[in-house]
Amino acid sequence: MNQPTPTATVVPGKATPRGKYPHIKRAGDFLYVSGTSSRLPDNRIAGAGVDAMGTTTLDIREQTRAVIENIRDILATAGATLADVVEISTFLVNMNDFGGYNQTYGEFFDADGPARTTVAVHQLPHPHLLIEIKAVAYKPAAR
Repeated sequence: MNQPTPTATVVPGKATPRGKYPHIKRAGDFLYVSGTSSRLPDNRIAGAGVDAMGTTTLDIREQTRAVIENIRDILATAGATLADVVEISTFLVNMNDFGGYNQTYGEFFDADGPARTTVAVHQLPHPHLLIEIKAVAYKPAAR
């Protein structure tokens, strides 16, 4: 049986990718969500603030929640939900944020959820980003 050609989608209403790549790509029954941050459509970053004195406040819990909600919204454009996610790869700038990330992650997924890998990285594409997540979901295509 012939598989349909993979399709790539940039999702309207989400932060524009910072390069030539889609938010999501369907290949057969699998959906691949590109690395997603807490960046908002207007390029502000959820979980990042700077006060009048220039002091930066970064919140791993708020950023994690925003990232997972962004992934949820991106999957919805392909008729999928977070329950369809089979694998997650998380990139943290600082492993000291693991506890807050892990706690917030647990609001969305249980132990029977996706396979998961979490690694520390030197930096992400903006100095206020603490976390980026990419995901793979299994959602059979309509035949």
